[in-house]
Amino acid sequence: MTDTLVLTGRTLRHVTRSFDTIITTAVTPVAIMLLFVYVFGGAIDTGSVSYVNYLLPGILLITIASGISYTAFRLFSDLQSGIFERFQSMPIARSGVLWAHVLTSLLANMISVVLVVGVALVMGFRTGAGLGAWLAVTGILVFFTLALTWLAVIPGLTAKSVDGASAFAYPLIFLPFISSAFVPTGTMPGPVRAFAENQPVTSIVDALRDLFAQQPVGSGIWTALAWCAGILVVAYAVALRVYHRQR
Repeated sequence: MTDTLVLTGRTLRHVTRSFDTIITTAVTPVAIMLLFVYVFGGAIDTGSVSYVNYLLPGILLITIASGISYTAFRLFSDLQSGIFERFQSMPIARSGVLWAHVLTSLLANMISVVLVVGVALVMGFRTGAGLGAWLAVTGILVFFTLALTWLAVIPGLTAKSVDGASAFAYPLIFLPFISSAFVPTGTMPGPVRAFAENQPVTSIVDALRDLFAQQPVGSGIWTALAWCAGILVVAYAVALRVYHRQR
């Protein structure tokens, strides 16, 4: 634990010295939110729910997917600089090196999420969610971030170039567009609808949307948590296997 905290302090200093990465991570989702709310929003029927309220959960997931690409980039840079070899020669926990990058990703992404929520509030996002609902939303977002961050560790360790380390995040950013994040899945053609309704983003978005709207989440939240847990367990196991095999 001590080794991980010390190494996390190191990676956090890298982030604070290039705070523009957090801003950049938040800018793209905010731009997408502005585009859909003010350009396409009037043509999309979400019933009595304002479109910014409907859209925000998906935008938060896009924010996290954008942010984890920097985790892969930072990890790849450390690997190429030789600092990993130096850490291996020191009496520290080997897992602390990876966990430092994971915790840094978690903190940086949560800052980006707060920035996006702040912009959404300015755009008219409103919720009557109480403390319990906000804690549940935070928990789901943290769980989702951890799952994707461990997924990002794999290309960070195996990529052959900087572009390859960060490019894996592009499909993850695109995935919310084929889900219930932007439009109700009932408006989609049959095969697309089947995919959208049975992929992880839809269940997570629907759970977040119900929590914000103070609606019963039912079994949907367990489906969302199951997706996050499954991705986390598999990604964690593969990342550790790759790490120990390389080192």
